[in-house]
Amino acid sequence: MRQPSVHRARVATVSLALVVAAGAAACGPKDNDAKGSAGDSTPHKGGTLTVLNSEPQTDFDPARLYTSGGGNVPSLVFRTLTTRNREDGAAGAEVVPDLATDTGRPNKDATVWTYTLKKGLAYEDGTPITSADIKYGIERSFAPELSGGAPYLRDWLVGAADYQGPYKDKKGLSAIETPDERTLVFHLNKPEGEFPYLATQTQFTPVPKGKDTGTKYEEHPVSSGPYKVVKNENDGEHLVLERNPHWSAATDAERKAYPDTIDVRSGLDSSVINQRLSASQGADAAAVTTDTNLGPAELAKVTGDKELAARVGTGHFGYTNYLAFNPTVKPFDDVKVRQAISYAVDRSSVINAAGGSALAEAATTYLPNQKSFGHEPYDLFPAGATGNAQKAKELLKQAGYGKGLTLTLTHSNDKNFETSPEIATAVQDALKKAGITVRLQGLEDNDYRDKIHSVKTEPGFFLAHWGADWPSGGPFLAPIFDGRQIVKDGANFNTGLLDDKSVNAEIDAINKLTDLDAAAKRWGALDKRIGEQALTVPLFHPVYKRLYGKDVKNIVISDWTGVLDISQVSVK
Repeated sequence: MRQPSVHRARVATVSLALVVAAGAAACGPKDNDAKGSAGDSTPHKGGTLTVLNSEPQTDFDPARLYTSGGGNVPSLVFRTLTTRNREDGAAGAEVVPDLATDTGRPNKDATVWTYTLKKGLAYEDGTPITSADIKYGIERSFAPELSGGAPYLRDWLVGAADYQGPYKDKKGLSAIETPDERTLVFHLNKPEGEFPYLATQTQFTPVPKGKDTGTKYEEHPVSSGPYKVVKNENDGEHLVLERNPHWSAATDAERKAYPDTIDVRSGLDSSVINQRLSASQGADAAAVTTDTNLGPAELAKVTGDKELAARVGTGHFGYTNYLAFNPTVKPFDDVKVRQAISYAVDRSSVINAAGGSALAEAATTYLPNQKSFGHEPYDLFPAGATGNAQKAKELLKQAGYGKGLTLTLTHSNDKNFETSPEIATAVQDALKKAGITVRLQGLEDNDYRDKIHSVKTEPGFFLAHWGADWPSGGPFLAPIFDGRQIVKDGANFNTGLLDDKSVNAEIDAINKLTDLDAAAKRWGALDKRIGEQALTVPLFHPVYKRLYGKDVKNIVISDWTGVLDISQVSVK
């Protein structure tokens, strides 16, 4: 079952003018002279990089991590067959080789993928990395006691649906062949042109069978990357990484690995993180965060401080916040009602509620507005910046609700979430202008998730969001609109309960394509086609703005993750 991305935008309720002022901050290597400390801006090796995060780096085991592109901190320790291109913006949304010599060689119908490992790969103890180690690493990710990772392999690999991992099944997965120490061959149930993207997941990390300690492996996983774990306290709350002496830059074109030490401190309050990064004193001058956005107070500080403004990294990640309809619930079974709401939405007020235009970009398409997703710009129900109440009233009249309509909108009560009460209130106010009275049903976050992800309890109208596991239309559209992925007795993400045979067939046809550019165009066209059914109302795509210390250089933020890539930074 595909899960929404762990990336979350911290909602900051501030005035639009205040947030816009922060928008001047930029990111990227070309801007390093302006952003770094005075003097030479050339990246140098050495020093300690501190990472200040809100969420602990728990379950530091490649089998249990749900990461895309090798993650961020995990990517320093765990290498995979492929990885993300470590460049700014759109270029960073490309998949490139990592442990493998290329991104994979498919057979004619993309049901068999072959990989060859680079020569000279070694673990932190100097032991050679082999194809058998990668096969074993994948197999152990199926063990129930190591659950938590991305679920695709169970669906994609031949005979993997009921596999329980190597601790219970000594035979292993026949779908993965290792004819020699450098070759892997994967046999899939169906064509998957995006298998190179999947091969970036941490489940493709090599694990030496003789060093596997089961659930305790997270305490000292064997490194295949530029850093090794020397300390892991309180399940990832304090993680210290030092150089892996057997990592070779000659086999790794992506990770720069400038600092000698990476000191990760997590479980911190977001306001404390931003205060420390703002002050940039002592060790915090060489500190970054990968999960904490700027809030109102920090943005206010940025407004009047050029030095702070020069230390804000801006990132975009494939993520969409939207209104969802359940067409099995009246009156949302009437497409005209759904269209009316689409016209009535005031995206300006929604964006203000989400923190302003520097933290949220208006969305009229379900797919994020990035090339790798195949984004095709369209606005099927043009509401303008503030909503088209008159058009909405006309459609309601045609649907038999000329005297108005009363609805319930379900949302989370978590103020730091994309489904917050502030956003729900903005929708409520906009729909009122069209004669639609909206009652708000706020739930605690766990109750909200349970309610909207169950076919049996899914409400007719609610706030929702989706993030991509990799930058493509596949993991974005299929979980939400493929009828075969409707789960009746478990976590369901097909919010519109759409089961259109032609849509399902197009998804299959695109999955056969190994030309990712051609596939992207098809995803964009499918997005528009589905959009015509008005099963969702796209609201906004989040923007990430994060401070970093004054002694941090070489800032790279790709469209794959939307956050600063710590494998690229150097410190003074």
